[in-house]
Amino acid sequence: MSESLIVSASGIRGVVGEGLTPEVAARYGAAFAAHIRSVGGDRGYIAIGRDSRTSGALLLDAVCAGIRAVGLDVRDLGIVATPTGLLAVEDADDAVGGLLVTASHNPAEWNGLKLVAAEGRFLTPEAGLDVQRRFGETIEYVSWDRVGGRSTLEGANEAHIERILALPIIDVDRIAARGFRVALDCVRGAGGLIVPELLDRLGCEVIGLDLEADGRFPRAPEPVPENLGGLCDLVTSSEAHVGFAVDPDVDRLALVDERGRAVGEDWTLTLCAELVATHQPGPVVTNLSSSRSIEDAANRVGVPFHLAPVGEARVVGRMLELEATIGGEGNGGVIYPALHLTRDAPLAAALILQLLAERGAALGALVDERPSYRIVKRKIPRGGLAVSDVIQRIIESAPQDAKQDHQDGIRLDWPDGSWVHVRPSGTEPILRIVAEAQHEIGACARADWVEAHVRQ
Repeated sequence: MSESLIVSASGIRGVVGEGLTPEVAARYGAAFAAHIRSVGGDRGYIAIGRDSRTSGALLLDAVCAGIRAVGLDVRDLGIVATPTGLLAVEDADDAVGGLLVTASHNPAEWNGLKLVAAEGRFLTPEAGLDVQRRFGETIEYVSWDRVGGRSTLEGANEAHIERILALPIIDVDRIAARGFRVALDCVRGAGGLIVPELLDRLGCEVIGLDLEADGRFPRAPEPVPENLGGLCDLVTSSEAHVGFAVDPDVDRLALVDERGRAVGEDWTLTLCAELVATHQPGPVVTNLSSSRSIEDAANRVGVPFHLAPVGEARVVGRMLELEATIGGEGNGGVIYPALHLTRDAPLAAALILQLLAERGAALGALVDERPSYRIVKRKIPRGGLAVSDVIQRIIESAPQDAKQDHQDGIRLDWPDGSWVHVRPSGTEPILRIVAEAQHEIGACARADWVEAHVRQ
């Protein structure tokens, strides 16, 4: 790993033109194709697609060249949401994998590659490590007469929308009867190609902000409250019932209530979990950095709640193990196995509208009548930081009354309900500190305690 290139079991991400170059993308595509061939996937094609970043077409071409050089065919989905791409792989009998060019919520100068197994899920950590190993070793390319072909694959967005509308939990007529006015911010990412159409099919009036899928982000692309001022203003000025914001590759959904208040990404999974568990009682799974409000939702409905390490593949693994009915991550990522096993913002939008239609209440009222917490998120550049030593120091210094969880870095939980989680990021060269308490001063105190140990 370098400051501008991160290679991990979950994929590769870097600054375009520095760590992430066409040569790197082609080689990584070839390493992925070699892995697919090694597990018997040489009798089908790899689906490829990208988000709207300006570097996406260039890197997609490079990836395509690497895959074809190993002898596999590719079919190009074009600009698609990440969950759309995964669903396209899952639904195709002859797809042996997928590769999506996206850096999710990272700034515009970044891009990356996400790897998809034939089942339409991200590679397991073990499979990802095999790709990482092949990336660093000699790759065997095929001769001129065995090079793979390239063609396009149409209809992925429509198929995704149809699958959402067909879910038994989604009552299209009931949602449409409410006549929701929705303010939508797609930050000029791939969401503009699918979310407005889905909302229209649900009978909503859509007031759009930055729906053009040209990758020229007008703000920091992560859908966190501090970046959603424009959407908050649009909700109030248009008298919308709700505001939705998605990230560039459309796997995260953030909410703004009818008063123009960004309620925080954790509420997306909290409310979706409450809806799904009411209709389909079963375990709820989220990651160690997610709000306690999700656990509260599970407790309200009376279903089991479980924590998993951060990372979609790890959450999905735990969901499969426990036969969970819903799960995801507190960053606005909702995973609903009845559709597929990946974070899906269009799906989450439909679930939120279903909840509002069923409860007959405004989003702000639903949030206000439930326990709320204050979450604090900090980033510390890794630089020469010895991450394992830092985490060990925190483990050894932890107060006696704090329960420790070592699944992913270190999480400490106190009897008063506050907690802090410390872990190295898999997508940026930073150490993440996430803390939560009933009040912001308490969350800051937990984060300050950790940061003091890191700064030592």
